[in-house]
Amino acid sequence: MTGRRHSRLKTVLFLVVLSSNIIFVQCTNSDLNASYTVPTECDGTTTHNTFSWADYLVLGIMLLVSCGIGIFYGFVGQKQTSGSDFLLGGSSMGTFPMAMSLAASFITAIELLGNPAEMYNHGTQFLMICCAFLFVVPLTSKFYLPLFMELRLTSSYEYLSMRFNSSVRYFASALYISQMILYTSVAVYAPALALSHVTGLNVFVAVSAVYIVCIFYASQGGMKAVIIADTFQAAVLLGSIVLILYLGERAIGDMGFIWSQNYQTERLELFNFNPNPTIRHSFWSVVIGGTFYWMTMFCSNQASIQKYLSVENIGQVRKALWTSCFGLILVYIINFYTGMVMVAHYKDCDPKESGQISASDQILPLYVLSEMGQYKGVTGFFVAGIFAASLGTVASALNSLAAVTMQDFVCGAFQISLKESREAFWAKCISIVYGAISFMLVFVISQLGSIMQVAISFNGMAGGITLGLFSLGMFFPWSNSKGAILGSITATALITLMCIGQQVAIANDSLTEQTKYISTNNCSCFNTTELKAPPEPKDAVFFLFRVSYIWYSGLGFLITIILGLVVSFVFGAQSPHDLDWKLLSPPIRKLLSSFSTTTKEKLNIPLKLSTSKRPSVALVGVLNMGLDLKEETKLREMKIEESTKLRKFSAPSCCVMPI
Repeated sequence: MTGRRHSRLKTVLFLVVLSSNIIFVQCTNSDLNASYTVPTECDGTTTHNTFSWADYLVLGIMLLVSCGIGIFYGFVGQKQTSGSDFLLGGSSMGTFPMAMSLAASFITAIELLGNPAEMYNHGTQFLMICCAFLFVVPLTSKFYLPLFMELRLTSSYEYLSMRFNSSVRYFASALYISQMILYTSVAVYAPALALSHVTGLNVFVAVSAVYIVCIFYASQGGMKAVIIADTFQAAVLLGSIVLILYLGERAIGDMGFIWSQNYQTERLELFNFNPNPTIRHSFWSVVIGGTFYWMTMFCSNQASIQKYLSVENIGQVRKALWTSCFGLILVYIINFYTGMVMVAHYKDCDPKESGQISASDQILPLYVLSEMGQYKGVTGFFVAGIFAASLGTVASALNSLAAVTMQDFVCGAFQISLKESREAFWAKCISIVYGAISFMLVFVISQLGSIMQVAISFNGMAGGITLGLFSLGMFFPWSNSKGAILGSITATALITLMCIGQQVAIANDSLTEQTKYISTNNCSCFNTTELKAPPEPKDAVFFLFRVSYIWYSGLGFLITIILGLVVSFVFGAQSPHDLDWKLLSPPIRKLLSSFSTTTKEKLNIPLKLSTSKRPSVALVGVLNMGLDLKEETKLREMKIEESTKLRKFSAPSCCVMPI
């Protein structure tokens, strides 16, 4: 067995070296080894900066270290055989690595490139999202986290079958799988495309390098490798953006000039209290809508919940939540201040209007290459930071997709039993398959330009609906499975329609974004010194299509909750007397138990709350009214046994036919 393991290790080492060096193929290309030219003005003049061997070396080291982490946890360290070891890290991870991993998985490459561009084009209003972080952590820690840590379910969607029925569980699982496959493809392709336009990196070589490295260490090392690699990549990411900010501010030389330039162009805006929901970013949309969006990431995202379960106790998770919260705030502040530096730098010649770039998310790569390309390795360090963000997003997604598929479909829907010694093997295979599907989807997305924004909006929409389902079950003991299904399906259809309608309107130029003032004073082929911002969106566009994308999560959440409760009462609400009260959020249990006897009787709440494992009819999934009492009792007893197993084990485990 040992010799066989060493043979596998040699094969893997060979493949890693081969795959990691794929990005260095460009170094042998004479055109790219020569300086890559970037237009600097609309008159055709260019600068000659190159993505040099030193840049490739820095980028390659980051990729090789990430692979090395996968090799260590997959082949050198303690062997991972059980699902608990592979999917949850054996619940033995440290607080700080888990916190860094949380932050790294939340910071995508799209945001690293998009936030400075957001500052440059629209100002500081979106920076108020930091307030949302401060609201989300206490809400997560108080209302959602205690229940997840108490149940310790490998797939968080198991809760939905315990509280409602299996149909709700499979719907939410399928929604999450669709969301993550689509989003990971976009999260890798979009920044790679932006980098390719400016640095000359072949977009598909860059995407291939990310996927090969990520699939390898996520599939071989499991959750332990994902968390440790995320910690390393978070350090790379943070170091790169700090270095870019330092060099950029030093080049300007005067902090006061940076602030005054942004003030004069009306970019310093934090308190736009206009309540109009069609305004792209206002104080209300960013703080309230942003709170709902980040609640979907902290409270109902499978990748996040899995990481919570990778440590031993709830105190560690709460510390990690606050650590990741302040880490996110730090990254956002650095990103936006970098955007302010670029406003000062490009004050007299906007790079997009002068033809240097074709999209706003290319402005940061252009700035780094054109202004810092003379420093050997700096551009490579910057690109390594972008790649690190992509790796963190994809790795967490692959591990969570494996967990959901194993628990909800392999062991759940299809009732396939797995030997404990083979659980890790099949989880690895599933993560590899999902990585391959996501990679292939990149080639489809590359042919469909507008689908990128749809995918990003869909990510928030799907998260809002999932959050609504969990909240419906945890907070309202009267909700039932019919309400959960109809509420979530209706919310999915409506928000998807809004999202697609908005993107169609944008593609047809019927809906435009209002940007801040820009100058082309020193662009020789422009006669005007200042370009006015585009007009406000036209009222001709249907109102729902003009609603800001940042409200999608909140709308999905509210529609699921409200419609779910209405439908539940119309078709006969769940009797709180038949409910296992351990499936409610602890603060809700405490609140309901504090009501007076009269209030409890009016609300049909038991005078003494039951916290036994006796499930309700909804929990068992008995929807057929023709079942007699004897059959129903038998099903209840079977579900009690299943519920006990789910709470006892934190990894997929069934007992039918061993594979």
